[in-house]
Amino acid sequence: MTQDTAHASLTGGNLPLEPNGFVGRETDVEELVDLLGVARVVTLCGTGGIGKSRLAIRVASQVAAEFPGGVWLVELADAVPGDQIETRVAAVLGVKAEPSRALAETLIDALGDRRLLLVMDNCESLIEESARFCRAVLTVCPEVRVLTTSREPLRVAGETVWRVPPLSLPRGGGHDPADSEAVRLFVDRAAAASREFAVTEQNEADIAGLCEALDGMPLAIELAAALCRVLTVGQINARIRDRFRLLSAGDRTAPARQQTLRATVDWSYQQLDEPERILLRRLAVFTGGWTLDMAERVCARDALRAEDVLRVLCVLVDKSLVLAETAVAGETRYRMLETIREYAAEQLAASGEESGFRRLHRDHMIEVAARMHRTIVRRPRPTWAEICPMLVMMDELQANVWAAVRWSAEADDDPESALRLLVLLRWPLIAGGRFTPADKWLDRLLEAAPEELSPQVRGDALALRGQVAFGQGDPDAAQVACTAAIGLCRQAGLHGPLGGALAVLAWVAIYQRRPDRARALLDEALEAVRAVDDPWHETVVRSMEGTLALSEGRAKESQRSFEAALAIAHELDNHWAAPVALIGLAQVAWLRGDLAEARARYERALDMLQDITAHWQVVTCLSGLGRIALAQGDLATARVRLIESLRLCIGTGQRLGVARRIETLAQLALAEEDDRRAVRLAGASAAIRSAMSGAVLPPGFGARMEELLQPARMRLGESQVARLWAQGQEMSQEQAVRYALQVEEPHETPPLLGASPAVTPLTTLTCREWEIAELVARGLSNKAIADDLVISPATAARHVANILAKLGFSSRTQVATWVVEQNRS
Repeated sequence: MTQDTAHASLTGGNLPLEPNGFVGRETDVEELVDLLGVARVVTLCGTGGIGKSRLAIRVASQVAAEFPGGVWLVELADAVPGDQIETRVAAVLGVKAEPSRALAETLIDALGDRRLLLVMDNCESLIEESARFCRAVLTVCPEVRVLTTSREPLRVAGETVWRVPPLSLPRGGGHDPADSEAVRLFVDRAAAASREFAVTEQNEADIAGLCEALDGMPLAIELAAALCRVLTVGQINARIRDRFRLLSAGDRTAPARQQTLRATVDWSYQQLDEPERILLRRLAVFTGGWTLDMAERVCARDALRAEDVLRVLCVLVDKSLVLAETAVAGETRYRMLETIREYAAEQLAASGEESGFRRLHRDHMIEVAARMHRTIVRRPRPTWAEICPMLVMMDELQANVWAAVRWSAEADDDPESALRLLVLLRWPLIAGGRFTPADKWLDRLLEAAPEELSPQVRGDALALRGQVAFGQGDPDAAQVACTAAIGLCRQAGLHGPLGGALAVLAWVAIYQRRPDRARALLDEALEAVRAVDDPWHETVVRSMEGTLALSEGRAKESQRSFEAALAIAHELDNHWAAPVALIGLAQVAWLRGDLAEARARYERALDMLQDITAHWQVVTCLSGLGRIALAQGDLATARVRLIESLRLCIGTGQRLGVARRIETLAQLALAEEDDRRAVRLAGASAAIRSAMSGAVLPPGFGARMEELLQPARMRLGESQVARLWAQGQEMSQEQAVRYALQVEEPHETPPLLGASPAVTPLTTLTCREWEIAELVARGLSNKAIADDLVISPATAARHVANILAKLGFSSRTQVATWVVEQNRS
């Protein structure tokens, strides 16, 4: 073959047209296009089905104009060991073999100094041959670029390995699922499979859940979307646990190992040697992720030594069966895509090793939690720099915690071990706002007969259950659990859990507006925590004393209590307790009208929380900063802070917190002169509160509602406000959150709501009640009011009681102050 003939054959290209729309990966394509401008060999690495081939073709088509010698695709998917890669490349380029000369030499001469791009797809089939060929090309063909796809790197000099990530998943927290690449791909392919398919309010959660369950893996998503021709999305989602059987009908024209999800994963597994298979299946006991130390401690047993784990793990990473992610607390975190993990779990079950290794995993999680707990309570007290990395790592291992709890409860019938794990993690669970699924597991595990649990574990678990219930806004359940804990702890002489249970009951008493009971409980709680020298819990009790004083308007006393709590927290270098005290001091400053100090306190608390998960405190800080901005007329900042607070609150199970955030967003809407949105949101907030077990409206709630509704009544009229309030009352919590997060009002009446009968808000004062409230503000007694209005004193007293109940006040002075402020505004 002459040089001219070779040149003629190299001026075209064979890049195929894309069979359907390319969805997502805009940033990935842009990054790879730039990378090909500077790197001579780029390898797209990833597990089977992750979309390497499709991405490579897309990138190649974007850069084709830069290669006058053409862009040439070399398919290696059907190659078998022993095949010659030079033969395949030569066939694609039209290079003919020459007598008495090796084809490789002829091919290299034909490439010469031509500027072209070779796309070598599925190189794992001939990984050694691909590496040798690329090395030869790089050595003598300076203008040739090579883009390869492979499940493992070629490992040649000059190679840039680019790990192909899954498609982006729905972010949750009220974000639009359509922002997810995985959802967009599913919707596109499902619409192609069925003309009847459409995204609806009813199926969008199932679509998002399905994409999350499939890890954003394009092959799995396309196989699932194809089923929309015979199943609804809900039916597909319900069956996805058996994904390998469900997703078993792919493209008939694809290589056999890519036609079904099982075939794709099975092919990769069969390429492993025995130590690699052993480690892969044992790693299936980890859910969400693990570290090297965890793998060595849990997986190194028969047939796999601890000193070999790192080497074998590196092979699994290279072969894209394990993902090595960003370092957490100074240690690399590894994980498997859920599809790979489920396949590995099948292999673990078939090996007969599952029970033993899951027990090892559970016991290791208890050991990690106990090590963290010992560090926190040890003397001399640790610094936050010592504690923080352990908390960050424990935060990353949450999925492993719940997996260990589940296995202990369901398979090992060992509630004591599961409860020990949860109790050891009390502080991260509560501070992180992880009330769900802690509530369900605590309920289930505490159903065990008392003789199956030690008093210490049962007492601690009951106190924890009370904390979780109160955090969820369920004071009745909190009271039941903590009352049981107190009885058990007093009988067994357990001061540690006793202090915690008493503190929660004090919270309940404050919530129920029973200050005398709250004060007595706090005094007893302080004695209990001092009996066991537990300054961590003492900061909690001191902060609660501040909250109690604040609820009664005793600002100076409240400030002293919060400052005492802050001093102990600083002495302990405790970045959990200090922000609680700072938040209390911010609320005291708000009560005094010092918004600058309140903002500084909230911002300081946020700064201390930036390295750890503490959703409960962060939500409160963001909401407080939003209210301050709203009070100062900075509506843009208020919206950003309040939306951020609501998004974070959604996933914690804090229904009361969600109601509070929505109420504040209603106040923002009123400030933005969007009366309709303000009334609907107010109605939705009140509905969420009223649906909660044991709900007690906070002081002044009705008055705040009236401050929202009264201006709207003046502008819209009583009947319109009543109708809008009814629409808000009809919203579910999910609908209310979605509506609150909308930037603009889409329609005068939200499409999710039907025709709603007008309903007068329960907070609304009648004309007679307004008249009597005005007389209260003038200082008249019930008898004087009766004389003035010519009604009986009993009737006047009943009206005053109704006014107090509707406005959420406990004294006539509060009513008088509120009426004066309303008249002034």
